[in-house]
Amino acid sequence: MPVGHKDAFLFYSSTPGKKFKTKLAFCAIILGENHFLFVNKLSFSCKEIKLLWIGQGAENAEVLFVGEGPGQSEDEQGLPFVGRSGQLLDKYLFAIDLDRSKNCYIANIVKCRPPQNRDPLPTESEACMPWLREQFKLLQPKIVVCLGRIASQRMIRTDFSVTKEHGTFVQKNGVWFMGTFHPAALLRQAQNKPAAFADFVALREKIHEVCGHTY
Repeated sequence: MPVGHKDAFLFYSSTPGKKFKTKLAFCAIILGENHFLFVNKLSFSCKEIKLLWIGQGAENAEVLFVGEGPGQSEDEQGLPFVGRSGQLLDKYLFAIDLDRSKNCYIANIVKCRPPQNRDPLPTESEACMPWLREQFKLLQPKIVVCLGRIASQRMIRTDFSVTKEHGTFVQKNGVWFMGTFHPAALLRQAQNKPAAFADFVALREKIHEVCGHTY
């Protein structure tokens, strides 16, 4: 079943989080509880095929979190934010009654780990955008939280400053976007944790305002 561009097709599965690749250098990645995305190697800019992952969360989520890309722990497990930064993110989610397995969804701009954990190149981000667009179509979120500079500048505005504009909501095409600090950056700069927590408190208020079934 086509879902938007010539190299992507929607299939069904009952194994969320699983990832695998075939002998023909294709990748199949679980999108959610009931479906996954099948993407031709030729539609991706990587020089060699890698194990990729799409995201994790509730398939009816109204709140979508978008990060930069998987790190080493995420690359190994095929799930988003499972290392130290993921543990910090889960604490913030718990504080405002969100749970990645119940009422929100977590994805990334790029779907595989850039070499040496460098920032994704513009061409790499662009190559992965069709995947994120399909997630938007499937989820139809009411709120998108951009975690860090890369996601915020890609999805909100190219000159968006997380330091100066975090916690501010911007509406685009009926969807509310907010940029905040990336959890990994908070581990390096702990002085920003109170500001990040305030952003999540503001997020909870926005959820009450615009979401119908998150809480």
